[in-house]
Amino acid sequence: MCFNLLKKCFLVYGFSTLALLICCCRLPAFAQSPAAGQQSAVRPNIVVIMADDLDSRQLSCYGGQNLKTTHIDRLAKEGLKFDNLIASEAMCVPTRASLFTGLYPARHGAYQNHKPVHADLKSIAHYLGDLGYRVALTGKDHMTKPRRTFPFTIVPGFETNCVAETDDYFLDSVAQFMQEEEPFCLFVMSCNPHAPWTVGNADAFDPATLKLPAHWVDTEPTRRQFARYLAEVQRLDDQVGDVLALLESKNQLDNTLVIFLGEQGPQFPGGKWTLYDNGQRSSMIIRWPKAIPAGRQTDALLQYEDITPTLIDIAGGTPDKDLDGRSFRALIDGKEGQHRKFAFGIHNNIPEGPAFPMRSIRDKRYKLIWNLLAEEDYHIKYMTNTNNKGQVFSSWRQRAATDEKARFLADRIVKHPRLEFYDLQEDPNELNNLADQQRYKKRIGTMERALKKWMEQQQDSGVAMDKPF
Repeated sequence: MCFNLLKKCFLVYGFSTLALLICCCRLPAFAQSPAAGQQSAVRPNIVVIMADDLDSRQLSCYGGQNLKTTHIDRLAKEGLKFDNLIASEAMCVPTRASLFTGLYPARHGAYQNHKPVHADLKSIAHYLGDLGYRVALTGKDHMTKPRRTFPFTIVPGFETNCVAETDDYFLDSVAQFMQEEEPFCLFVMSCNPHAPWTVGNADAFDPATLKLPAHWVDTEPTRRQFARYLAEVQRLDDQVGDVLALLESKNQLDNTLVIFLGEQGPQFPGGKWTLYDNGQRSSMIIRWPKAIPAGRQTDALLQYEDITPTLIDIAGGTPDKDLDGRSFRALIDGKEGQHRKFAFGIHNNIPEGPAFPMRSIRDKRYKLIWNLLAEEDYHIKYMTNTNNKGQVFSSWRQRAATDEKARFLADRIVKHPRLEFYDLQEDPNELNNLADQQRYKKRIGTMERALKKWMEQQQDSGVAMDKPF
């Protein structure tokens, strides 16, 4: 058919038109390949490195004074550091489910620890897979079930069991995965620094000289355990360095968008399993030299739910409008300076202890925490069991018997009023509850209404969610 058209055009219009039509007829055969090449060039490979129970404020690039996190600091020096990434629930499964699905815990269903998401959901593995990415995961994989929701390619290499006493890892399989067809998205899920804090060199840290968080009780067991914890933070930094070195050795580093994530806070009192900043506030650093100038920093408020829509956006797709998160690509590109007005938090205590539901809302300066069962005591079997003398909190209670400051800090963990309201700028350790001060009543009212509106939108039933299922 094309030949007959060319013949007719030659007879009627002459040679010049014939030449033009030949180019047009041949165009599809030549246009597809360059277009694919262009798409590959603008769509980076993606490597997401995620910590496990990281106190992000211990990273030296976030102001930590107890160790030098050389490789994570390198990412911050060469990329964009986010100061206000908030985990909507300070537990491993809910946080990772939010990361992978772009949904808040009440909607993805894993709003209690170690529970699966709803089986009919899609995840980042679907969204990027549909855009031509190979999507894989190595390391901690307990948030990859059911498989129909999380169809990651599982790459051997990193430890899968977060409570293992070793974290031996190898990069051969990871290197092989990177060498295959591009583009790829690989999640490197470290188990550090999750308890039991048995890896790394704790002898590199002198417990007596460590700078403790201001909301901790200063006891010898606390310092000793903290030294072991920091050894695993150092081990995490070494893993980040090894992954960066691998990318460099494969000439992939500058074509790869590297994201470092801190997950949620540490397994110390006032951290993980709470809605305090030591539990909710995380870290994120993005290195992408083709789009991000070195040494940028932002205080924009984001949540883990925003990451999947952003990756979809970067990969050339359009994020589903039904997701709770939304892309911050414009912030990465420097076209916007802020992202969210509020970040939200949810905590359900079962199965880690008796019911103690909490909800939170915050902007960049103020946080409101609503304790829905304030008449009860908060208890976590892994953290506040004073019958277990090996737990750090047991030493806090012992000190509290004779020390008024220690008593205040220990009581703060287990006894909560209905509302807690903090000025995070003036009181970053959340030790001065301002909820009863008249000058904040209007602000508290506004935030409480916004929090309840969010819960309604999420179909969050509050107390009824903190029951066994």
